[in-house]
Amino acid sequence: MSDVRYPFTAIVGMADLRLGLLLNAVSPAVGGVLVRGEKGTAKSTMVRALAGLLPSIATVDGCRFACDPAAPDPQCPDGVHAGSAAASERPAQLVELPVGVSEDRIVGSLDLERALSEGVKAYEPGLLAQAHRGVLYIDEVNLLQDHVVDLLLDAAAMGRSYVEREGVSVRHAARFLLVGTMNPEEGELRPQLLDRFGLTVEIAATRDPAERAEVVRRRLGYDADPAGFADRFAEDERALAERITTARELLPKVELTDAALRQITAVCAAFEVDGLRADIVMARTAVALAAWDGRTEVLEEDVRKAARLALPHRRRRNPFDAPGLDEEQLDRTLEEHRQEPEEEPEPPQGPEGEGPEGEGPDDGGDGGDGGGPDGGGAPEPTGPEAPPVEATDTPAAPDAPEQPVPAQHPSPARESAPVAAGDPYRTRLFAVDGTGRGAQGRRSPAETDGGHTIRARRPQGRLARLHLSATLRAAAPHQVARGRDSRALVLHKDDFREQVRQGRESNLVLFVVDASGSMAARQRMTAVKGAVLSLLMDAYQRRDKIGMITFRGASAELALPPTSSVEVGAARLESLPTGGRTPLAAGLLKAHEVLRIERLRDPDRRPLVVVVTDGRATGGGRDAVAQSHRAAGLLAAQGVASVVLDCESGPVRLGLARTLATRLRATAVTLDELRAEGVASLVRENRAITSTARKAA
Repeated sequence: MSDVRYPFTAIVGMADLRLGLLLNAVSPAVGGVLVRGEKGTAKSTMVRALAGLLPSIATVDGCRFACDPAAPDPQCPDGVHAGSAAASERPAQLVELPVGVSEDRIVGSLDLERALSEGVKAYEPGLLAQAHRGVLYIDEVNLLQDHVVDLLLDAAAMGRSYVEREGVSVRHAARFLLVGTMNPEEGELRPQLLDRFGLTVEIAATRDPAERAEVVRRRLGYDADPAGFADRFAEDERALAERITTARELLPKVELTDAALRQITAVCAAFEVDGLRADIVMARTAVALAAWDGRTEVLEEDVRKAARLALPHRRRRNPFDAPGLDEEQLDRTLEEHRQEPEEEPEPPQGPEGEGPEGEGPDDGGDGGDGGGPDGGGAPEPTGPEAPPVEATDTPAAPDAPEQPVPAQHPSPARESAPVAAGDPYRTRLFAVDGTGRGAQGRRSPAETDGGHTIRARRPQGRLARLHLSATLRAAAPHQVARGRDSRALVLHKDDFREQVRQGRESNLVLFVVDASGSMAARQRMTAVKGAVLSLLMDAYQRRDKIGMITFRGASAELALPPTSSVEVGAARLESLPTGGRTPLAAGLLKAHEVLRIERLRDPDRRPLVVVVTDGRATGGGRDAVAQSHRAAGLLAAQGVASVVLDCESGPVRLGLARTLATRLRATAVTLDELRAEGVASLVRENRAITSTARKAA
């Protein structure tokens, strides 16, 4: 890979992304930009190209935290820098955050061993220190753990990074331009994290063949001669960099008038965004837009552009909502709160007894031309135009009852169209037994970085979380032998103990859904889809990955490969067709195969299989039931945690799903038992209160 960056001005199209990045370069206080788009759209290329446009920065020589010699950080861990400290200039840095990054790598780490044994506060800076006064780029931000994303956004908002370990603390400045990219197909960020990004931009590859050809032509030219290709755009790059510098200098002089501020707050109120962060971000963005255009006053068009960048991701209310903005509503709101409203002339008043329109005498004054029996204000057409009007009105009465009679629709639509899901509800918690070591989440018990301390152990690698009391207990018996002659403890490396914490992990929830004809009977699929949708919501809240297998007819298919995107899962569920026989064994064998592959990819993530079926097995020949039992035995033998959602209904029940649960060594629950006990008890309590009130009345 070449060290020469792809020029920013060489990138074709993507005007919104270009503008969002440049506005953050002008005013980092905007709060960063989140770039959402499909794979292969040059998201990362444009972000990396931006760093080359930023002005160079002056730093104190030898300072690991890039302190500005004109205004050094008084809390800099490298000491207080004198005003006469030697300084030098260097380009603004682009720091890239890897997906599997640890918290210590981000904020830095304290050497607790040296702190306790030598009394030295030894601090190793992290990526936030490197990004100070530069760009922090997070590719695939939606794949990071939530607590890591929250930590990054906290630092970006406050402009400082904090490290606290066992009473030892370090803090330093961390101001940077934050850019995150993500592919929504791989899962959404949670609304509370989306809100922390200042702007968001949606991008997609162009469908224009000529534009696509130009993109390919330029990329091939860059790959063949990076330096020569960059030289072709060097003048454009210099001009753009100078414009950024000029806009930064103009920024403090831009006036945000009261009229513009009222428009901003009116738009945020009209779109019912939560909190006031959107109002603040819009105001900062509108000011940056004015500075970018070389103006000292914010205009309505600045407010409009700011809304299109700052509001779409803040409109998302639940896990299955897609970010978006209603442009017509935006136009209406801006129109209603125009910065300089034109004075509307008062409607002319007619003589006494007439309304503002002065139409009193005309309404019904003329028997023939006043609108006839319909009472319309406009005169009826006369001459040759009158008969066609009457001719069209005449058959209206017999036509009216015929319109709502779609005789051909009902039967074929019910067979081919997917059934809509019922409303979601809060479900019971299903967890995997034992203690895992998977990614932090909210479902099953696991050893995690968070949670409560359950025991101490010798450090495995670098000491991260000191267990102070265990360390002291390990060192105490050896103090005399080590010649302790003062109040300070004599500690050796073998004395140190680290904390083992237990919290909860996220799991892979694999749905195995029966979509056969028996499930479609008596609109059972509506309740079943509602139950699965509720479990999807639960998986979202517990930070799980999900997958979906469906079986019907003669086979099973992986409808949704394991992903973090519950939105895609909900969409696949909504369009799920039903019909045919029930190849239960095929569905269970497919689950066995999917879990085998996922175990190789992510061995620490424990699975939870949710089988949604009535237990019937009619596909696969005469021994279909025996095949399904053997397939269930394969999953049970591997210790896979399972839940069988028994969808059987009606007065006569065969209990086949319960038998399957026994073979799987799984928990079996009915659709009614799936609801959370707290909700069910609350409903019962409300019913009892209502019943008592009625009796008293």
